[in-house]
Amino acid sequence: MTDTETAVATVPQAEIDEARWLLPVYAHTLIEPVWGEGITVHTRDGRALLDFYGGHAVALLGYRHPRLLAALGGQAEELFFQSNSVPLAVRARAAERLVHFGPAGLTRAFLVNSGAEANENALRLAFRHTGRSRVIALEGSFHGRTAAAAAVTWKSQGGWYGFPRTPFDVTFVPRKDPDALRAALGPDVAAVILEPVQGMAGAVDLGAEYLAAVRELTRDAGALLIFDEVQCGMGRTGQPFAAQTYGVTPDLLTTAKGIAGGFPAGAVLVSDAVGQGLKYGDMGSTFGGGPLACALIEAVIGAIEEDGLLPRVRKLSKLIRETCQVGPVTGIQGEGFLLGLRTTRPARGIVDELLTKGILTGTSGDPNVVRLLPPLVLEEAHVAKLAQALSEVPA
Repeated sequence: MTDTETAVATVPQAEIDEARWLLPVYAHTLIEPVWGEGITVHTRDGRALLDFYGGHAVALLGYRHPRLLAALGGQAEELFFQSNSVPLAVRARAAERLVHFGPAGLTRAFLVNSGAEANENALRLAFRHTGRSRVIALEGSFHGRTAAAAAVTWKSQGGWYGFPRTPFDVTFVPRKDPDALRAALGPDVAAVILEPVQGMAGAVDLGAEYLAAVRELTRDAGALLIFDEVQCGMGRTGQPFAAQTYGVTPDLLTTAKGIAGGFPAGAVLVSDAVGQGLKYGDMGSTFGGGPLACALIEAVIGAIEEDGLLPRVRKLSKLIRETCQVGPVTGIQGEGFLLGLRTTRPARGIVDELLTKGILTGTSGDPNVVRLLPPLVLEEAHVAKLAQALSEVPA
């Protein structure tokens, strides 16, 4: 092992003693980021790493983005917090901007704190709207770790689900198989929930043809269609949402991760039909729609639209596909800046080797897929460094 590799693999216990105070439920990459700028994170041991993983897709605009810093500081000085029991102009602006950013036909937003919370509420709305009792989800799916969200997550039951029973019936069907979905649909199905690009599964792109078929089948069956865009949304596919990328509009769309650039936030976008009949007290969230989160949602969408980040995503995603199928990479799947590098050998080892070369990436549920979730402010020079690093990793 080289001195560089030793530096990557060793973090002084005196500096980080999480194991003493926190539950030991996270597998750590043994580096300690202490500050970041652009897409670069700097570690306590003095290394500069290009972050192609973005903290699980959360650092949408990278680090120390001036719009985010200005929005957070300005709002914190003005009003740090108020609840949903009072109207706020910043909340109204954030919701309006988010609805206009999303696909046409989704006209209302419900603001929450996380992707799991967004999916919980989307499912509740589906049950309420249809009066039905069953949900269909896809094999390979990941929707969160709370009760309902985990119930529709593939293999959570019998794995880490934890609750004695699920709150409703769930049927899992193979992805990209319209016939299997057609057979599973019935008069008791409230919704089909899916990720247009399955992130944890390894950046599996479901494609426009399949999603259009799902839209038609759910409409014919009287079931709602929920797009979970927690990971693939907010510009990551090169359009505002994957719904626009594939030209398919669901009845509900959930988003979180990078929606506020690193501040906890999420949302459910719904059609007028789904939102019809809701009254005071039917839904709620203490911190959802707080002023800090809303100011940052505004700032994130402003940066995406006004700084021309969507064309950048499309251009550089194409460049990654053209230049990074080298070394151990045999294929590239996914969409935009949610990409999976299919590898000749286990991804875990390749992620570790890339780290020694100054590149931070991630694994997935597929042991032979390295996952890329870079910030939307990625530049061509960064892609060149990734390609070079991959070419130096043994196949």
